[in-house]
Amino acid sequence: MHSKLPTTLLLLTVIIFSSFGFAQGNLMIMPKRLVFDGSQRAQEINLVNTGKDSATYAISFIQYKMTEDGDFQEITEPELNQRFAHDYLRYYPRRVSLGPDEAQTVRVQITRSSSLETGEYRSHFYFRAVEEQTALGVEDQEESDGISINIKTVFGISIPVIIRNGESTTELDLTNLQLEESGDNYSLSMTINRKGNMSVYGNLMVEYISPEGISTEIQKVKGISVYTPNLKRNFSLNIQNSEGFDFEKGELKVTYTSDSGGKLAVKTLNLE
Repeated sequence: MHSKLPTTLLLLTVIIFSSFGFAQGNLMIMPKRLVFDGSQRAQEINLVNTGKDSATYAISFIQYKMTEDGDFQEITEPELNQRFAHDYLRYYPRRVSLGPDEAQTVRVQITRSSSLETGEYRSHFYFRAVEEQTALGVEDQEESDGISINIKTVFGISIPVIIRNGESTTELDLTNLQLEESGDNYSLSMTINRKGNMSVYGNLMVEYISPEGISTEIQKVKGISVYTPNLKRNFSLNIQNSEGFDFEKGELKVTYTSDSGGKLAVKTLNLE
């Protein structure tokens, strides 16, 4: 007969990047990003526990760089021409306990603004479920050869906070448009090129223009960013509304707009 060994606790952290608000692991956060552009000294983050049990979250900063494919990698030192924002921010509280359907506001303020250089600073707020709170985890008891293992998933959500100082010199361009066919499905790939002192965040819209000049929106993707210091981002999207269109004729028009609707870049792909 085997004796049970002490329970082993495995913690898996899932970092979620994400519209106005989003939820993961029973935590809803609004908004999904903070931008200080000189017109505001303080902002608020709203947290809501959408679960049926109480939960506790620790709030801290974490630093990321964006790869050219849009993925995020954790770093401890800024890349060349990248600045972290956390040294110029103060927030309270740093730990939040929420009952079911309970909400809490986290207040964020800029500090030492006089020492900011022209350009952009970015860090990410990290909201991590405290591991002793089991309500947000998924627990399974597994026994094999007398060993008992307790597996728990702990969720973390990360949102960017950006400080912008001075005038933006950023410009955008779209290149390398390519339409690829796989069976009945189509995908459109491109390179989003950024130059200047600040990042971009916006929406991509794809229109099909027939040989007769009739324009039809066939795809739109929101929340596409290129963060400093990146000079480009490779991006691909599926053309979901492709039925009834002849992609061997006409044109595809791609428009990148800011989150407020301003047009930042336009590119046309001739399909003939």
